[in-house]
Amino acid sequence: MSCGCKTSGDSAHSCGPKKTANGCENVNTCGNSYKLSVFDWLSNINNPAPNRCDFVEVRFKNDRKSFYKNVNNIPLHIGSVITVESSPGHDVGVVSLTGELVKIQMKKKKFSEELALKIYRQANQKDLEVWQEARKKEDGVKLEARKIAQRLGLEMKVTDVEYQGDSSKITFYYTAENRVDFRQLIKDYAGAFRTKIDMKQIGFRQEAAKVGGIGSCGRELCCSTWLTDFRSVNTNVARYQQLSINPQKLAGQCGKLKCCLNYELDSYLDALSHFPSSSTTLETEKGKAFCIKIDVFKKKMWFAYVDSSIAWYDFDIDLVKKLISKNKRGERILPLEDLKQPEPSAHTIDLIQENNVDRFEKKNRNNNRNRNNNQNKQNSNPQGQQGQPQGQKRNRPERQDRPDRSEKPENPNANAQSGNQPRPQKQHPQQKPQAEKAEGNADAGNKPQNNPNKKKFKKKYPPKKDNNA
Repeated sequence: MSCGCKTSGDSAHSCGPKKTANGCENVNTCGNSYKLSVFDWLSNINNPAPNRCDFVEVRFKNDRKSFYKNVNNIPLHIGSVITVESSPGHDVGVVSLTGELVKIQMKKKKFSEELALKIYRQANQKDLEVWQEARKKEDGVKLEARKIAQRLGLEMKVTDVEYQGDSSKITFYYTAENRVDFRQLIKDYAGAFRTKIDMKQIGFRQEAAKVGGIGSCGRELCCSTWLTDFRSVNTNVARYQQLSINPQKLAGQCGKLKCCLNYELDSYLDALSHFPSSSTTLETEKGKAFCIKIDVFKKKMWFAYVDSSIAWYDFDIDLVKKLISKNKRGERILPLEDLKQPEPSAHTIDLIQENNVDRFEKKNRNNNRNRNNNQNKQNSNPQGQQGQPQGQKRNRPERQDRPDRSEKPENPNANAQSGNQPRPQKQHPQQKPQAEKAEGNADAGNKPQNNPNKKKFKKKYPPKKDNNA
């Protein structure tokens, strides 16, 4: 459940109406409204009064959080803006977690209950106005602080500036590779901003968590959304996962190795425990062979000869273990090319034909053939049959009754009027002019008149007679 607010990292945001301290009255889980948000999965469970937790988690600007004790038993819920104890003065923050989950978070972060400060009250209208005016000054103060540090020649970078809720103190977060002497810097800051100055050095990963951004995966940075502890990441993690040691690909926005390299490390170590050592060498009849590559997912190892490492041969890890046991007994194994068994070619049927290179050419060929056939039919159609109805086929003589090229029909009209007219066959191109003349004379006298109201029926022919019967 969420209150629907879209702010990220804005500590001045309240889930209730503008410039009020009520917060979300009906919703106890305000997820994804700020950095490092926590989902209260015990919000619908009512705890007994004697075991009620008096501590709440309060968030401030960006990812800064702390735990405070509700000594006055003020009714608080997620999103309430409260005034808490600080040194000096007081600070203003937003409640991010209540209930029994606060104890779990305190135990996880090893926070002592004795060090917890107390909550004064819910923030009133005056507290909110001073708090919001202080937030508006932070961007200008950050730029001015960077100019002063650059003028003094200090090798440091002011990353973030945070005003206290009552504007009595400014905290400067900076990053530096070496130790910085900022005694003169604090004097210049106090003279320029007329308030108490507090300097805190943070690491490059903490800087990325405060600033935020989009990673190479296309999502928000883990350190600014949910990751609360920063574990050490070294180059051995990339070697275990068979990744190339490329700083541009393995480094995140903080300039250090990506934290996500640790996510799948346990799975890779579990899979590599079943593999022989990558420094394994095989004694073959052709010479020594060494391991040049490992594929964790396919469970294969690639070997190549020491003398000529151009050709690689892949083997399953079960076969490699057998070959290693033979070498331990003092036996030399066959050459790698003899041990390599040809993989059976899997015959696949491409139903969609996406992998066919000439899938478009075949369609064009068929279209061209149909077009050529239609042109041949139009060319072979005589002039006397222009008025013939559509769908009616010409009578073509059988191949055995085809007339000789040298012979000409004596009376073509007689054959046209007879009921036992043989079916004409497609004639040779050389005989085409004679056939057109003969058929033109035969149909000239019997050409039907075109009547638009008359229906066109398909002509039925009588059965053929066998002349040899």
